[in-house]
Amino acid sequence: MNRFLSLSLLAALALSAQTTPKPSEDDELRQAMGEAGSSPMEISRALEKHLARFPSSPRREEIERALIKAAIDNRDNSRILRYGEKYLGKNPNDLVVLERVTRLLTSREDRDSNERGLKYAQLFEKGMRELEQEKPATRLDAQLREDLDRGLSRAYTFQARAKGHLGRHAEAVELARKSYEIYASAEPARELATWLIHQDKIKEAIPHLADAFSLPDVRLTDEDRLSIRRQMSALYQKIHSSETGLGDIILAAYDRAIVIQEQRRARLKAIDPNSGVTNPMEYTISGINGEPLDLKSLRGKVVLLDFWATWCGPCRVQYPIYERVKASFKGRNDVVFLGINTDQEREVVKPFLAQNQWNKAVYYEDGLSNLLKVASIPTTMIFNRKGQMTSRLNGFVPERFEDMLRERIEEALKEE
Repeated sequence: MNRFLSLSLLAALALSAQTTPKPSEDDELRQAMGEAGSSPMEISRALEKHLARFPSSPRREEIERALIKAAIDNRDNSRILRYGEKYLGKNPNDLVVLERVTRLLTSREDRDSNERGLKYAQLFEKGMRELEQEKPATRLDAQLREDLDRGLSRAYTFQARAKGHLGRHAEAVELARKSYEIYASAEPARELATWLIHQDKIKEAIPHLADAFSLPDVRLTDEDRLSIRRQMSALYQKIHSSETGLGDIILAAYDRAIVIQEQRRARLKAIDPNSGVTNPMEYTISGINGEPLDLKSLRGKVVLLDFWATWCGPCRVQYPIYERVKASFKGRNDVVFLGINTDQEREVVKPFLAQNQWNKAVYYEDGLSNLLKVASIPTTMIFNRKGQMTSRLNGFVPERFEDMLRERIEEALKEE
C-alpha cells in the first residue's frame, strides 16, 4: 500500500501539471515523494514538510489522507491520532481508519479520550452493521462472514473498554460479554475479565482469563499470554492461597477453545463448503443448474479445467477447438472436461449457452479462480490422476492450441 500511495499521488501530480496554476508547489511535492520512495516513515516526513511549507495547499485533504494511510502502514500511533480524527470528520465511513483511531483512544484511561473513543466505537459498529446488510452471507463469502463477526466483536470490545474507563463497569461487562458471544477470542475474554475484576468478581473473572490464555488471537503476543498467566496465578492464589486447582480451570478453557474453533469451522463450511480448503482438487463447485460437484470424486482421472466467461471473445474462438479435442477422447471415462465460468453475473450464463448452442459441462468457479490465481482468461489447467497440476496454459495460439492441448492430456494420462 505504501508504494501505491506514493505512486498514486505522483500520478495525480503528473496529471495536474498541465492544469494547475502553481507548478512550483507540485514540483516540490513530486520531488519529495520521489525521494521518499516506498517508506511510510519517509512519506510521512515529506508530506508534513510540504504542508508546513504550503499550509493552504489545494491538495491538503489529499495529502492528509496519504498521511493517515502511511501512519497506519507504519503503525505510527501518534500520527494516526494526529491526523485520524480530522480525517474521520470528512470520511466517517472509512472503517480501517475508524478501527485504528478507536483502538488507540480506548486504550487510554483519561475521560476525554474514552468519551471520543466510545462515539467512534459506536460509529464503527454502525458501519459494520451497514456492511452486513449490504453484503449478506452466501455460500461464496465465508471469509466476509468471518471478517464481519470479528469487526462487530471488536466494535463491542472498544465500547466495553471505553465504558469501563469511564467507570461504567457493569455496562462494560455486558458489552464485553456480547463481543465474546459474537466472536470468541482472547481480546474480548480478557476485556470481560478486566471489568469483572473491577467489580471485585474475581472468582467469576478467572475462567475468562483462562479463555483469553487459551484462545487463538493474532493480536496476542507471547508476552501478553505470560502476563495473563501471571494475573491468573495472582488472583487465584488471592482466593485459594495456592495454585492447586488452577490447572483444571486452564484445561477446561483449552477444551472450550477446541469446541469453539470446531463450531466456527462448521459454520463457515455451511456458508461455503470450500472454506479452509487449499487443494483445488478438493473443491466443491456448483453447476449451472445448482448441482454440486466434489472434485475429489474425480480422483483417478485426468481433469481439464477451462476458465472462461461469456464476455470473453477469445473464449468463443477457443470453444470449437475444445470440442474437437474432446471428440478425440470420446468414449474414455478417465478424461474429464469442465468449463469453469467466471462471470460475476451468473444469470447471463445459461441464456448464453442456449443462444450459442454450446455443449459444455459448465460449473461456476466458486472461489477456485482466486485459489489458482487465474489472472486472465481463457486459462486452461490439466490435473493428472493424482490431482496434481501438470499443465497450465494462459491464453492460446489458435494455430497450435489443438495439438498442444491433446499432447498435454496424453502426457497426463501416461503419468503414474
